[in-house]
Amino acid sequence: MQINDKSQTIEYLASPKRYNTMTYKRTGKSGVLLPAISLGLWHNFGFVDNIQNAREVLRSAFDLGITHFDLANNYGPPYGSAEENFGTILKQDFKSYRDELFIASKAGIDMWPGPYGNWGSRKYLMASLDQSLKRMGLDYVDVFYHHRPDPNTPLEETMGALTDIVRQGKALYVAISNYQPEETKRAAQLLKASNTPFILHQARYSMFDRWIENGLLDTLEDNGIGCITFSPLAQGMLTDRYLNGIPEDSRAAKNLTYLDKEAVESNIKKIKSLNEIAQKRDQKLSQMAIAWILRHPQVASVLIGASSASQLQENVKALDNLSFTDEELKLIDGIVQ
Repeated sequence: MQINDKSQTIEYLASPKRYNTMTYKRTGKSGVLLPAISLGLWHNFGFVDNIQNAREVLRSAFDLGITHFDLANNYGPPYGSAEENFGTILKQDFKSYRDELFIASKAGIDMWPGPYGNWGSRKYLMASLDQSLKRMGLDYVDVFYHHRPDPNTPLEETMGALTDIVRQGKALYVAISNYQPEETKRAAQLLKASNTPFILHQARYSMFDRWIENGLLDTLEDNGIGCITFSPLAQGMLTDRYLNGIPEDSRAAKNLTYLDKEAVESNIKKIKSLNEIAQKRDQKLSQMAIAWILRHPQVASVLIGASSASQLQENVKALDNLSFTDEELKLIDGIVQ
């Protein structure tokens, strides 16, 4: 998709101060440093969205020191369109900065019809990554994920495919997403045996969704693997969006599969109480929610989405206050749990 805007003729020059203020965290025991806040392209970057706005968000992100852009084969909509739009913007704005970027893609969730377009077979993972590289105009991605566990494909096959992807030079590192602790431990053993650089586990995590506290963080620590979290704002609940009701143009009002009115209404008292703590910290609720996740030493980065450059800039301000008192943490736990 072409960018039909006069600004496409204006050369993008990244801010010379882009690395001055961003916090970078080591990813497990690897050599990789990730920005504490990374940009996820799950929403707002598909063919249904304004590509010029997407371009402005990406430019703003890089100028803020965000080097990590997270994609997947089926991000859009439609499937594949986020990668294709990203490839267009990459070619026009970021080609000369490729070695400063850490680009991710994934496969493991429904992508194309038939028996080879889903889950974790070698056939699917290999074909999907080839398609992703073509859409983005890349020779390799920095990290490639298996997006979710496959209950039917042997883990040896899935991890073996990831190993061969690295050996073929199509990814520098590998990662997994949404795996339980025991599955993660077994994947780590298989990848270690083949000397495959396994550096990240991507998991949903927020004040309202703490499933990774079931032992996953300890498993990652024990195996030298970093954690990168998504949905830190609980699909918008941990913001000031719903403090005064449910706006007509909000996600909850649209009753989307990942957020509906009932979820917001059942949590509104908690949201307001958490907002009071954030105000005392001189933060917005969204900023406190991001900082709360980053307090974990295992968390290398928090993935956030952004519908505008200004929203992105606001969330990055979470890094201005990452410290919590014991009293604040107890209050947050008391409200949420």
